[in-house]
Amino acid sequence: MAGIAAGGAAARSGEHSQTAQAKVTVPDDVVLTLVGSRDENLRVAEELLTADVHVRGNEVTLSGGTAEVAFAERVFAELIALVTKGAQLTPDAVRRSVAMLSTDHDESPADVLSLDIVSRRGRTIRPKTLNQKRYVDAIDHHTVVFGIGPAGTGKTYLAMAKAVQALQAKQVNRIILTRPAVEAGERLGFLPGSLYEKIDPYLRPLYDALHDMVDPESVPRLTQSGTIEIAPLAYMRGRTLNDAFIILDEAQNTTPEQMKMFLTRLGFGSKIVVTGDVTQIDLPGGQRSGLKMVQEILADVDDVHFSQLDSHDVVRHRLVTDIVNAYDRWHAQEDQAREDGGRRNGQRRGRA
Repeated sequence: MAGIAAGGAAARSGEHSQTAQAKVTVPDDVVLTLVGSRDENLRVAEELLTADVHVRGNEVTLSGGTAEVAFAERVFAELIALVTKGAQLTPDAVRRSVAMLSTDHDESPADVLSLDIVSRRGRTIRPKTLNQKRYVDAIDHHTVVFGIGPAGTGKTYLAMAKAVQALQAKQVNRIILTRPAVEAGERLGFLPGSLYEKIDPYLRPLYDALHDMVDPESVPRLTQSGTIEIAPLAYMRGRTLNDAFIILDEAQNTTPEQMKMFLTRLGFGSKIVVTGDVTQIDLPGGQRSGLKMVQEILADVDDVHFSQLDSHDVVRHRLVTDIVNAYDRWHAQEDQAREDGGRRNGQRRGRA
């Protein structure tokens, strides 16, 4: 069954006229997981690979052009390795494995997709893309990490998982989660309730992610004891945070002064992860984002790492990737139109 060419495998060589065949033997205890429920994993592989795929018993036969068969062999070897490592194989994991192998990077999809961060009640949180794996690795190896990318790329979720992992391993004594309370269409003063009730909507996404990783019943106890603290960014001023895993979320809505204030809270034995999307800035009055500026200021500072994620790392509904790409194209066209308009205005002034 021929499908869409897998990431340019066909373009890698001029061997289309040559035909080849390869057989991949699948361990008996892996076969059912490999093909998936109602053969859903197999169908996705057939759609993405140019080589013909036929399964009989525990043997997969691949046929087609030499390059296409070689690529398909690599894909099935990675899928088998992924299952062998105990990772769940889903149609999405098949797609991501093919996408990773289609690039020029050397990383193994099985290594990326089987990296366990934290588990709760049978659910394990893992990176799902190569950039997410590099982001997670950077958190392990650097004191200050910036995760920058569009919505749905797992910036905050993976940072939260790493924080819970560090707390469980006793690498830190507490987790501190913070966000700037920037109004997007509403002003805090007009919202009903006490101060805590006013700021709760800004912090709710952090609570939601936390509940996926820690027993919800234990969250009130951990927050009351100070082991987990969730507070607006303004509450960080004047503090020194030792032995803590500190996450600043929605950092695109910090001013340069707030960003400096936050980063200088770093104490001994602590780690900072800053996440944000520079395309969704809600600062009033055209203020410059602290997240944009800090990339220029700290670019050459040792032990500070900037991880860039993009639409390929979106792990929400696949339509989210299309939406992000559409907005990127629109912004690029707008920038080009402004540039062209400025050039024409300059030419008219020159003639005048």
